[in-house]
Amino acid sequence: MTHWFHRNPLKATAPVSFNFYGVASTPAASKICSDLRTSRARLLELFTDPSCTPETMRSASDTYLSLILGFINSLDGGTQDNKLRYIQNFKWTDTLQGNVPSAQQDAVFELISMGFNLGLWYSKYASRLAGKEDITEDEAKEVHRSLKIAAGIFSHLKEGHIPKLITPAEKGRDLESRVIDAYIIQCQAEAQEVTIARAIELKHNPGLIAALAYETANFYQRVDHTLSSLDPVYIAKWRSYTQLKMCFYMAYAFCYHGQTLLASDKCGEAIRSLQESEKFYGKAEALCKEYGQTKGPGTTAKPSGHLFFRKLGAQLKNTLEKCQRENGFIYFQKVPPEAPELELKANYGLVQPVPFEFPAMSPQWTPEVLAGFDLTKRPKDDSAKPKKEEEVKPMKEPDIKPQKDSGCQIS
Repeated sequence: MTHWFHRNPLKATAPVSFNFYGVASTPAASKICSDLRTSRARLLELFTDPSCTPETMRSASDTYLSLILGFINSLDGGTQDNKLRYIQNFKWTDTLQGNVPSAQQDAVFELISMGFNLGLWYSKYASRLAGKEDITEDEAKEVHRSLKIAAGIFSHLKEGHIPKLITPAEKGRDLESRVIDAYIIQCQAEAQEVTIARAIELKHNPGLIAALAYETANFYQRVDHTLSSLDPVYIAKWRSYTQLKMCFYMAYAFCYHGQTLLASDKCGEAIRSLQESEKFYGKAEALCKEYGQTKGPGTTAKPSGHLFFRKLGAQLKNTLEKCQRENGFIYFQKVPPEAPELELKANYGLVQPVPFEFPAMSPQWTPEVLAGFDLTKRPKDDSAKPKKEEEVKPMKEPDIKPQKDSGCQIS
């Protein structure tokens, strides 16, 4: 089953030279600065390389992050700040708020921001793979795992590192709890979409599929609720996505619940459940058009033309017609005026984030290397003069050609 996922842009960053002239006073200290510069540039290149694999990404991210941790962690395992933590200013844009960056002179800000992009990369890798027309079982598993990894990265940043920032995240920025929560829950919801597709393919019990769809709709409703208090200028398109996916999976839940009721000879209730499914499907269709017309960060697509959307429409129509036909010939049951209450709980297939940890600090960092950084040689600080933040160029993300029948266009 082909999937379609909304994606916001990657975070962009200003170049960092790590040229600490005079401060890096030994060859070993200069070597670490050179390695930081090249490994950072390499990692940023890979974020936009469509041929990059998770193995390559993990290797490159571990290389850079293990080096930058030498600016943060104490070499003796103590709690005192590393003397290099505040030596370099880092600038990063946010996924929703254009090209004007946030800046902090704090290596923890750099670690979190690069980690955030790593989570985004796994979600985008999953999206590219999931959009293929004929996705294999192994590829579906890779999509599922990548989304759980992304959720794990965002969770790790939120719980273990963002609280360590000296300057708290501004409202509506990526590192603010509402935004990062939305990314976590969305990754879980999308991973469950893969679970549902697999359950349908293997013809699992309709009751299980209905329960999974209902849980997934609730995930998307939580994302939408989380985003609802943010500035609509930035999140209108994202919310259109979460709302249409919520309606879409409610339609799925009522459709498969109707099949369960029919199997229990409750044909009248089955018809009412399928009529409710039709209602949610209609809402989702309207939201698809709204999504396509809404301006804002993220992908440009026509979801109503996508294979995942059209398949449910055909299935819903056929199932409702079958129920109505059988009710007219066999059951002669009244159709209740109220839709059935969905009190469905999935016992299997619910997605949890994969626990994530940053790599250990690079063994290149030793007390001798750290001692080679002489902070008394730093140039005088001119930061007292306020400067207007200049825009940072957005990352050049690859155009993804739509698959046949996908109805999806990425700009």
